[in-house]
Amino acid sequence: MRTDCAAGCCGLDFGTSNSTLGTLVGNRIELVPLENGEPTLPSALFFDFEAHRPRFGRAAVAAYVAGVEGRLMRSLKSVLGTGLIDEDTQLLSRRIGFREVIGLLVGHVRSTAEAAAGRPLDSVVHGRPVHFVDGDPAADARAETALADIARAAGFRHVSFQYEPIAAALSYESTVGREQVALIADIGGGTSDVSIVRIGPDRAGRPDRADDILANGGVRLGGTDFDRLLSLETLMPALGYRAPLRTKGLLTPNHWYVDLATWSKINFLYVPSVLAAVRRLEPEAVTPALLRRLATVLEHHLGHALAIKAEGAKIELSGGRSVEIDLDAVEAGLTVPASRGQLVTAIAEPVARLGALVRDCLAQAGLRPEQVNAVFLTGGSTLLPAVRGAILAELPAAEPVEGDKFGAVGHGLALEAARRYGGLPADTAGLVA
Repeated sequence: MRTDCAAGCCGLDFGTSNSTLGTLVGNRIELVPLENGEPTLPSALFFDFEAHRPRFGRAAVAAYVAGVEGRLMRSLKSVLGTGLIDEDTQLLSRRIGFREVIGLLVGHVRSTAEAAAGRPLDSVVHGRPVHFVDGDPAADARAETALADIARAAGFRHVSFQYEPIAAALSYESTVGREQVALIADIGGGTSDVSIVRIGPDRAGRPDRADDILANGGVRLGGTDFDRLLSLETLMPALGYRAPLRTKGLLTPNHWYVDLATWSKINFLYVPSVLAAVRRLEPEAVTPALLRRLATVLEHHLGHALAIKAEGAKIELSGGRSVEIDLDAVEAGLTVPASRGQLVTAIAEPVARLGALVRDCLAQAGLRPEQVNAVFLTGGSTLLPAVRGAILAELPAAEPVEGDKFGAVGHGLALEAARRYGGLPADTAGLVA
C-alpha cells in the first residue's frame, strides 16, 4: 500500500526496554525526540495514583523511585504472545487490560512524535522480532495481530511489519560502500534476533530483495532475562532464595523469587495470601531474617526497585569487574556484592543459545563462517562482553561493526516505511521480509 509519506509515515521500534520512532525530515531519515530531547523512550508506564494520570519513560521510573503512590509497568512487549495480553490488572478501584496499557504507551509515542515532527503520522512500519514466541507459529501470529490492533487503536491507519534485524540491516546498508554478506545481531531487552543478508549500495535500489535475505532466526530471550538471572544469582539469596528450612532437605519455594525477579510477574506477588505464606514460613527457616527481608519487600512493594537495581548492576558489570548493590530500602545498611564472574555464570545458558542461533543461521544460509564479511551488533544487550563474545566467536574472520545500540532498528524501520508508503525514491529501496 502506498500513501503520501509527507502526510505521515514512520517506523516504530516498540522495544521491551526502549522505544524509538523514525521518520523523514526533508530527504533524511531521523529519529524523533521522544523525551527531553532524547530519541529513546524507556518502555515504561507509571500510573500516578496521586495525580490520576500516566507518566511515561524516564519520568515514569523517576516517579516510582521518588516514592509517588502508583503502579510501575515495564517490559510490556513480553506480554505479547502470552495469555496475559487478553487479561487485565488492578489499578486502585478499577481494572485495565494489558492491550489498553500497551496502547497508552504506543499512543504516547505517536502523539509525542507528531508534536516533534509537526505533522500527523498515520502510516507505520512496526518492528517485530523474528519470533514473538519460540516454536509456536499460531501464538506468534496472534502476537503480531494483537500489536497491529493496538497500533490502529492508537491512531495509525496503515500498519505493516518488518523484522527488527532486517530493519537494522537496512540501517547498516545505508552506510556501506561495497557489497558484503553481513550477519545482523539484534540482541534487545526481550528477544534476540539474527539475520544473514547480502547488502550493498548497488543492491539497495532493487525492488525485490527477497533473495538477499539468506537466513533469519530468533529466540525469546534478552536483557530482561539477563537481569532476572543476575538477580537470582546475587539479590535473591539475601531474601532467602534457596535458603534451607529446619526440615532437613527442604528449601524455600523457588517460585516466589523467580516471580520477584521477573518484571511482568512482580505485581502478582502483592496479594495478602503471598505475604501471609511468607510470614508463616519464617519460623521454619534456618535463618528467619532472610524471610523477614522478603516480607518487607512484599509489604512495601519493593519488587520493581529490586529489578531496577539488578538492571543497573548488569550495566555496571558490562564495563566493570564488580559492584556493590545497595539494598538499604529493604534493610538499613544492607548491600550485596556482584561480580563480572557471577554475571557470566548466571547468563551462561542463554549466551550459549545465542552461539547456537548464529550456527543455525549459517546452516540455513548454506555458508561457512569465513564467508560472512561483517557482524553488525545492535541492541543494548550487545554491550555485555559475554554476549558479544558468544556471537563473534562463531565468526572469527568477520569484521565487528558497532551499530547504534538503541536507534538502528528505528532508523531502518523508517527507511522501510518511506519506501513502502511512497516517500523514498526507488534507488534507496531496502530489504523486504
